[in-house]
Amino acid sequence: MDEPEHEEQVLPVVQEELVAGKRPVKTGSVRVEKHVERRVRRIDLPLMRETVEIKRVPVNRVVDAPPAIRRSGDSIVIPVVEEQVTVTRRLVLKEEVHVMRKKTRERTIKEIPVERERAVVRRLDEKGRVIDNPRPKRRGLLE
Repeated sequence: MDEPEHEEQVLPVVQEELVAGKRPVKTGSVRVEKHVERRVRRIDLPLMRETVEIKRVPVNRVVDAPPAIRRSGDSIVIPVVEEQVTVTRRLVLKEEVHVMRKKTRERTIKEIPVERERAVVRRLDEKGRVIDNPRPKRRGLLE
């Protein structure tokens, strides 16, 4: 008997490899709408107003030098002098101007527009359609 010949046999070794990847898929989105509401608010403000009253007081008194401006209570006294020519020269205080300050308090009502923003958030599906419609909360700074 003949010995069998040895034939070389090649066996392939196969290994599978897994390649994993990812890609973005749009599943939804959000839309934010902002609305501005304008309101007119009435406010009551205290105002301070200052007025002056002028009173001219005749004096006609001879003085040696012009008197200085002075205060007398709530008044500011401003002397007004004139030179008169006589045999001798002298200063005559012709008058004083008394300036009195008076303060009055009054109230005024103003209408002032006040703005408030409010945001509405809507969820959208992958095709951009609104999928929920929430009611906005009615809360603001000035309420």
